[in-house]
Amino acid sequence: MSAALLQTRALCAGYSEMPMLRDIEMRVEPGEIVALVGSNGAGKTTLLRALSRLLRSTGRIEFDGREIGALTPEEVFRRGLVQVPEGRQLFDNMTVHENLLMGAYRRTDRLGIAESLERVYVLFPHLAKRRGIRAGNMSGGEQQMCALARGLMAAPKLLMIDEMSLGLAPVVVDQLREVLLEIRNQGVTVLLVEQDVFFAFEVADRGYVLEGGSVVREGTAKALANDPQVQRAYFGL
Repeated sequence: MSAALLQTRALCAGYSEMPMLRDIEMRVEPGEIVALVGSNGAGKTTLLRALSRLLRSTGRIEFDGREIGALTPEEVFRRGLVQVPEGRQLFDNMTVHENLLMGAYRRTDRLGIAESLERVYVLFPHLAKRRGIRAGNMSGGEQQMCALARGLMAAPKLLMIDEMSLGLAPVVVDQLREVLLEIRNQGVTVLLVEQDVFFAFEVADRGYVLEGGSVVREGTAKALANDPQVQRAYFGL
């Protein structure tokens, strides 16, 4: 087994005195798409916030060969741990192009930024056509594309995406599926948090099922999709 890009050991986190995550053990290998699925309130977003260091936690988090539990959100972002938040959170009054540049605001490599812009416009040709449009005037699908592209502009080693398909039309979800596969081919590792279990297991290599703040199932995406308990809980079979 290769060295994990991200690994947690006995990770616990919550809000005030209310624990939400209990002893989370998970790993993400370089070049994988790993799905984290579960119902509302299972702790998926809480886990992403703990990994991003937006939420205090106990246990151990290792990223790119270093323990990051004591780092700030800014420090882990600089190391390449980048989150695309649920709800897009774009700058509505800025154009698409300006939003993308905000994703690279901590980078100083001008040539690299220009190359990243070219790559995301190739990945999202529709955004290239609408680069001068204000983000707030775009559809939900267009905004999700812009949020994903903005995350890529940060040059992530691991891109964590929170509820990418939420509220989007099937045709847009299909487009985003192809984008995920392409960015994985370009060397970006992805941790995908999804309520849409069908979509998550279609695109992922491996997955974890979270219930009540604990990992209750893990394995390849194919094995989880064929697991009778997962089918009963999430597929209605």
